[in-house]
Amino acid sequence: MHFLNFTPIAVLQLTLFSVLHGAKWTYTGPDGEHHWYKHYPYCGGTFQSPIDIKSELLRFDSNLRPIEVQNYNLSPNEQLTLGNNGHSVQISLPSKMHISSLPHRYTAAQFHLHWGSSSRPAGSEHTVNSEQYAAEMHVVHYNSDKYPNMSMAVDKSDGLAVLGVLIEVGEFNPAFEQFLKFINGVKYRDQRVQVPGFNIRALLPARLDEYYRYDGSLTTPPCYPSVLWTVFRNDVTISRKQFLALATALYSTHAQDSAPVPLNANYRQPQLTDGRVVLVSFKEGRGLHGTLTVTPPHTRKRIIQQLLVGDLADLADEGLYQLLPSGSEKLHAGKKKDLKNQQSETLAKSKQQMLNPSLWTKSQTNRYVGKFGLADDTLCYVSLEQRVFLRLRQSHTENQMVQALRDAVLPELNLKSYLDCKSDLALPTIRHILRGRPTDEALELDRSLTQALMKQRKTSTAIKPNVPVTKSSSLSPATVPRKPQSLGYPHPWLLPMEWED
Repeated sequence: MHFLNFTPIAVLQLTLFSVLHGAKWTYTGPDGEHHWYKHYPYCGGTFQSPIDIKSELLRFDSNLRPIEVQNYNLSPNEQLTLGNNGHSVQISLPSKMHISSLPHRYTAAQFHLHWGSSSRPAGSEHTVNSEQYAAEMHVVHYNSDKYPNMSMAVDKSDGLAVLGVLIEVGEFNPAFEQFLKFINGVKYRDQRVQVPGFNIRALLPARLDEYYRYDGSLTTPPCYPSVLWTVFRNDVTISRKQFLALATALYSTHAQDSAPVPLNANYRQPQLTDGRVVLVSFKEGRGLHGTLTVTPPHTRKRIIQQLLVGDLADLADEGLYQLLPSGSEKLHAGKKKDLKNQQSETLAKSKQQMLNPSLWTKSQTNRYVGKFGLADDTLCYVSLEQRVFLRLRQSHTENQMVQALRDAVLPELNLKSYLDCKSDLALPTIRHILRGRPTDEALELDRSLTQALMKQRKTSTAIKPNVPVTKSSSLSPATVPRKPQSLGYPHPWLLPMEWED
């Protein structure tokens, strides 16, 4: 990802953000997830995780191979570090553990969990058709073919691969007991204990060939969109006693703190999909009826080629269906023309220009005005005016940074994900590619595409806000507010314990 041509103010803000990246964050309250973007701008940005894995997002991909993990069965003689970092309970993993079925070797770094509370055992981060599970485990790996360690990989677009395991309350799980029995040794933040090695593979579902795949982000600050997500279709179970050990035994505060704060409900709400689709490795099952097969990569490359160097009038007049979201071909009644073959040298040159763009500036900036609370009953109008002015100026600057980063990152991430069959082609990406093409043709295509998308919105049924339904029928549903958007930068001094996802 390239961030070029920042203004002096933006450069100053980058410096300030790098200093602030040690900022405190929580899941609720004044430092909660709706405020993460203030210190971690990527948390308000694009391609964020988790998401609600809806049926309409699913695309079957016959090229998805079963997940293959190596050296996951650890000897009891190997010592693992179990720790409480104030946000989760986490176990460090030896570097010999890795995923061997992805294009690169991804080496294991740690696994951690997200969970609900004793009163509401629903705390998974990913939801499936708005159903929330009791908990979720993330096994975090980094791309060791390209990067020497986790800290170097965490902010790279191909840096991380995370295996997500959905957890339900049910039968006792002996594999989870291998570390849960030590949970009282890490009751407070920054406490650590050594635990004997065990079979990490036993924590995963029996079937590793059925999963959801999409491009996403860390689910905790700094929220870099650097994760290739694999969420297994089949859940695993832990007993109610095991779940309560997670939900009631831990604190997010230090042992010496006077007011201990329980560590529970440590999950982020679902994020916007940003045109992404979710690839699935399986064809049968609930919610898969009528699932589209993903458009092949060679077709997608030809579409990008047409945008880069082809006849744009053809796309505007007769090939518009190729640029619309999957399944919307019916909107275009024109004849589908074959795309012309172009010289590979011209294509390579155009792609190189496209994949290394300068910062894409926008004339308009989203402005966020926070809600200002009053500390006491007496109003001092001068100080109130100063306080509001400072906060307003600060929030505008923050949002300018968030918007600038989003504008720079979305086209590149969307294009990469589109060519990998993991997203539709977003309108901002198309406009980004069309810069430099003949203005009249580009404007004609832009108008045609905008009209088609508006028509699609009118003809589609209105989508109501989703309320995740918990897997436990006795519990009340939780509301899922849409998140504000944000983003962040590398912190080489952070220990691996501090990387949540």
